[in-house]
Amino acid sequence: MSQELASLRDALREFAAERDWDQFHSPKNLAAALSVEAAELLEQFQWLSEQQSRALDSAQLEAVRQELADVLLYLVRLADKLDVDLIAAAKAKLGLNALKYPVDKARGSSRKYTEY
Repeated sequence: MSQELASLRDALREFAAERDWDQFHSPKNLAAALSVEAAELLEQFQWLSEQQSRALDSAQLEAVRQELADVLLYLVRLADKLDVDLIAAAKAKLGLNALKYPVDKARGSSRKYTEY
């Protein structure tokens, strides 16, 4: 795990402990909270065109930053509770995706790997 991610994990542990919130931070509850925050992130883009979503104004970008931070915080907390090394898991998943989506078949295509 990277030092920055470990530092964030530790800060979240302390934050929750100071507030006696650990009792509420079951994997199920954290996964639900993560899903809610991901939906709030998506809400920032609801009704925007593709072009508008690529050219957010400063207020929109700040709202997106806040939601991205919430998603990251819940993800790190959930990984901590399940003892998952996020960096290692992401690297492993990227390797699996490379096998499922070989460049010669996937380049420039949005099709799912089962459709090749």
